[in-house]
Formats: sequence, structure tokens, C-alpha cells
Amino acid sequence: MNTADLGLPVDVPSTALFTDQYELTMLQAALKAGTAERRSVFEVFTRRLPDGRRYGVVAGTGRVLDAVENFRFDQDVLRFLRRRSIVDDETLDWLAAYRFSGDIWGYPEGEVYFPGSPIMRVEGSFAECVLLETVILSILNHDSAIAAAASRMSSAAGDRPLIEMGARRTHELAAVAASRAAYVGGFTSTSDLAAGFRYGIPTVGTSAHAFTLLHDSERDAFRAQVDSLGGGTTLLVDTYDVAEAVRTAVEVAGPELGAVRIDSGDLLLVAHRVRQQLDALGATRTRIIVTSDLDEYAIASLAAAPVDAYGVGTQLVTGSGHPTCSMVYKLVARAESTDPKAPLVPVAKRSTGGKTSIGGRKWAARRLDADGVAEAEVVGTGAVPAGLADRQLLVELVKGGAVVGREPLDAVRDRHTATLANLPLSATQLSRGEPVLATEYLQER
Repeated sequence: MNTADLGLPVDVPSTALFTDQYELTMLQAALKAGTAERRSVFEVFTRRLPDGRRYGVVAGTGRVLDAVENFRFDQDVLRFLRRRSIVDDETLDWLAAYRFSGDIWGYPEGEVYFPGSPIMRVEGSFAECVLLETVILSILNHDSAIAAAASRMSSAAGDRPLIEMGARRTHELAAVAASRAAYVGGFTSTSDLAAGFRYGIPTVGTSAHAFTLLHDSERDAFRAQVDSLGGGTTLLVDTYDVAEAVRTAVEVAGPELGAVRIDSGDLLLVAHRVRQQLDALGATRTRIIVTSDLDEYAIASLAAAPVDAYGVGTQLVTGSGHPTCSMVYKLVARAESTDPKAPLVPVAKRSTGGKTSIGGRKWAARRLDADGVAEAEVVGTGAVPAGLADRQLLVELVKGGAVVGREPLDAVRDRHTATLANLPLSATQLSRGEPVLATEYLQER
């Protein structure tokens, strides 16, 4: 969901300067050389998954579509480029009229990917495609890293809901994107109001330790919160003594108290003690929410604990140790000339050091075994084998410069859940391992 879905006004600035200078200097040189209008194909892919990860998650596609729509060189931007002498006047004139008019295909958001998967394919003239490299990569690398961490945490949590609480641990704008990506990966709500406003994600939040410390006693703090928010609120019980706080919380709110939150200590031990105490006090339906720098491993370790929900911050918004996916944006084919009918020629980097790539405009499909479980990621050029024709992964996102692939965020979230269900069971193991699907290449000869 975006603000258009909610009917909310948002001033969206130009995304044209979310780029590196060399995109513009390449453009200037190509315009002078007469090669800028050659039809070109760029692809986004990663050569490897983060160490030990079994799959990646495509996230940020909707934000990429917004960024492409708003990639405009307005007068303020052009004045900045002219003042800094970034490019010459001819290039500035070209940029003033810039509108992406090409096509973009990609894995649908929420899908999983593997090494070599052509996650996004951008087609058009070299000039219009090369300018989008940095903004596309910055969005996909960030959001996919967060979504992958969220997906692993969601698998570890099982049916227990996850709350995204990382806004204070990252850049204020990155926090909004992280909330969105976490929702794609399986989180149910966020503490970040900007994310709720921008994307319609459910928001939650009650109080912090400062609220308890403000009052003359813990009882006074609890009474103030219950009087304001009702007995269904969540009371933070680890400011002083947990056992005493739980007793006071039930006395103030009654046995219908909504939840208690634990933010420190041995969470496994404390959660068991709190559950026993709540039950003994008659608060059998009061939920227990735990926070405190959780990651997927900590969440998994609490599987046997009487925990009802988890709040996750730092580890989520930093990708749980892998804050980027190392995706790249590479030219894989270009026309022999500027003639619109000129044939495409595969091109690829051939340097040593592990940074080679495979040329040619690619398709991708996921092969299933006899039980309908995915067994391989197949990437190829040329014709798609008949047996894989109905298993192709790339969908049309932009056609002739117009966005055609925007979809509700809940549909993206549901897709991710369905996709995971069709992977081998080992995909959700937290132990270090190789990608759960091998990538097979079929090259046109």
C-alpha cells in the first residue's frame, strides 16, 4: 500500500540526484560519441548470497517504481549540475527532457532469489538506463537485506507476531523503508508512524522506561497509562523489580490486562516466571511481549518460552549482520548501432578476480520436482524450454515508461509466504549452509 491507496498527500521530490556522478559523465561522453541511443539491456543480480544464507528476498520493487516515476531533472537540480560544472550544456539540455521511456521486468516483490537470478531487467537506450543504476541498487540492496533478515526472524518466530521497532537505530528515512521491507518479510506491525502513514502498515506502541521513571512510583505510572489507554494496554515491567511490577500491573489493570513487556535479563527464564505469576494472579489471557536486541537466533532460542510476541530493532534494520545484498547492475546486451532495428549483442565483463558476468538478455524459471517443490533456479538466454514456459519468474513492471506492475503491499507479503512454502524445508533452517536451490544456466548457442 502507498499513500495513493490511502488518499494521503505526500510531496515526492525528484530522485534524479540519488545517483553517482559517473552516471552523468558516462552519459555526456556517450552523447558526444553518438552511442547514447543504442538500445541496451541492464540486469540486476548478485553473484553470491550473504555468507551462510539459504535464500534472498526481493524487496523494494514498489519503491523502485516510485523512484523511476520521479526521476526528473527539475530546474533546481539542473542549476546545481551547472553550478558544479558536472556536465556540459548539451547534456544538461538532454537531462531537462529526461523521462524514462523503456521497459522494466523483474522478479515480483516478495519472491526469493539466488546467485545469478536476474532480479530486475531494465531495457531502453543506454542513456536512459544507465542513469537509473544507483537509485535502483540503493533501494534493492537495502530493502532486500532487511526483508531477508525479517524472513528468517519470521520463520524462527513461527505463528508469534513480530513488531518492527528499529527506527531509532538507523537513518530516519531508512527506517521507513526498513519497516516496509520488514512487513514484506513477515513482520506484522511497526512502531514507526511514518511507515504507517506512507504504507499503511499497522502501528503499535505504549510506553518506555522514561514514563515509569517520570512518576513517583511504578504504581502511579501504571495507573496513569491504564487510565489513558485502557486495561488492554501493554505495561513495561522491568524498570525495577519484575515480579513486583507484574503484581502491581495486575492489581492496577485487573486480570484482563492486555500484555506485559520484558526488555532485559534472561528472557527465557524471566518469561517462564512471569507466565507462572500472571496465571497465579488470574491474568491467564495477559500476553507476554519480549524485546531486547533480538535477532533470529535469539528468537529461535525462545521457541519453548511462553512468549506471545517479539519486538525487534537493531538487528533487523541492519540486516542481522548483512546490511546489503551486494547486488550489481550490469550491461548484458546492447545494439550494434543506434538503429532501432539493430540486433542486440551480448556483452559481459571478463576480468579476473571473481567479478565476471554472463552476457545476454535473460529469462528465469523455477523448476519443480514431482511433489511440486522447487528444485532449481534456471537462468537462460534465448528460447525458454517448453517445460519451464509456465514457471517463468520475471513479470512486467514498466512498459514504455509507464508503471504497470504496482501492487498492494499485502499482496507482496502474501506472495513471500507462499513462495517460502514451495521451497525445500531446509530453506528455513538458521544453520549456515549453501543456497537451498542451485542456479543452472542455459545459454543460447
